[in-house]
Amino acid sequence: MKKVGMVGVGCISGIYLKNFHEVFRDVELVAVCDLIRERAERAQAQYHIPKLYDTMEALFADPEIDIVLNLTRPYQHFAVTKAALLAGKHVYSEKPLGADLEEGRELVRIAEERGLWLGGAPDTFLGAGIQSCRKLIDEGLIGTPIGGRAVMAGHGMESWHPDPDFYYQRGGGPLFDMGPYYITALINLLGGIREVYGVTHTSYPTRLITAAPHAGEIIHVNTPTHIECFLTFERGITVSLLTSFDMYQTRQTNIEIYGTEGTLTVPDPNTFGGKIFFCGADRKSVELPLTFDYSENSRCLGLDEMAAAMEAGRPGRTTCRQTFHVLEAMAGVFLSAERGAPYRMTSHFAREAPMDPSLPHGKL
Repeated sequence: MKKVGMVGVGCISGIYLKNFHEVFRDVELVAVCDLIRERAERAQAQYHIPKLYDTMEALFADPEIDIVLNLTRPYQHFAVTKAALLAGKHVYSEKPLGADLEEGRELVRIAEERGLWLGGAPDTFLGAGIQSCRKLIDEGLIGTPIGGRAVMAGHGMESWHPDPDFYYQRGGGPLFDMGPYYITALINLLGGIREVYGVTHTSYPTRLITAAPHAGEIIHVNTPTHIECFLTFERGITVSLLTSFDMYQTRQTNIEIYGTEGTLTVPDPNTFGGKIFFCGADRKSVELPLTFDYSENSRCLGLDEMAAAMEAGRPGRTTCRQTFHVLEAMAGVFLSAERGAPYRMTSHFAREAPMDPSLPHGKL
């Protein structure tokens, strides 16, 4: 069993803490740290975590800790992950791997040079929804995949999130915030990406926060918030992806994959379960069952999978081979938008084995 130290005890940490405590058996949370000490104290008390550190450097120095779980804000991921790697710790980070391509490259370089594991979110693709869809596509239900359409659109987080400012800063925006769920799902369904093309736009230079505790404050938007991109996969499949914080409503489904024998409607990749629909030559839409485990909110699944892979000496499903490919695709969209030309990917991605539905829940 791998011992884990958590850095960052913000909103996303709640489900990690719950699942550490109730579900997963390949990892044990032994330490927490947050700049706001009260957050770490609450987590420690509620979940009986043995250690609390005032600084991440003190946590990194703990020889008992095998893996650092980086749950800080997106623009902080690079500095925290780099410091942990330089301290000799394996790292699992929330998405994205870094705020730009150069950050991602440096983190991968350090991890490879030091022989350390570097993994990261999202892990929703390991859940019942995407894994069931992968099986259906691999078995030929839709015939030969031709293309697809993916949409993540809404009007931002300022109306409900307690601290929404970072969504509109470097490392945020709809593509870097939500794009990892969609692109990670797509490459696990269709394989690696060869080329991307993108157009970006910012519709609102400022945002008014209406949710407590920052209601009435103004956010200055410093990243594009409406992004259309076109992904060409190594197999020649093409998928258009829209991510936007500027739209009030859309009826477009999350992901559709089109094949020579039918269309597969894929569940929301920000969730682990959801509904799957298939429409074939008879033009009738049929709901198909989930055939894999983890349909509930199973965040921490990716960390547990990485820990299990480390123990078994096998390739992991959530390593930086995947998170860097996703980061490069997203960064490539912005580079394409700046240049007005497609961006050719430098990294390649090969899918790892699908999940094993026969394993006991919580044990990988």
